[in-house]
Amino acid sequence: MKKHIPLILRIIVAFILIQTLRFKFTAHADSIYIFEKVGLEPYGRIGIGVLELIAGILLLIPKTVWVGASLTLGVIGGAIMMHLAQLGIEVKNDGGTLFITALITFILSAVILYLYRKDIPFLNLK
Repeated sequence: MKKHIPLILRIIVAFILIQTLRFKFTAHADSIYIFEKVGLEPYGRIGIGVLELIAGILLLIPKTVWVGASLTLGVIGGAIMMHLAQLGIEVKNDGGTLFITALITFILSAVILYLYRKDIPFLNLK
């Protein structure tokens, strides 16, 4: 079971990243609201969606897990900062669901990056 936990974590994070893309790529009203509020509509919404898609795919490829986890940390770290600086914890009466999901995704990505730290070529941890 221990060897399956990293894979399960990768699938969870990839799922979270990829399932939010339907809102970004279909220009859902809530997604437009969020990105307008932070001044990144429409290019930021689409660009961040593309980065999340790439990160989700990279997390599922064994040789690129560390790249996907790093990219996820950057993108989701930015989302967390936007929540704290401009959006607030609760967005459009969601009870903080988006913020909590971002925190969970960030933490799981950090765990994944730690688990795959030996795969980072320039750290020479082997």
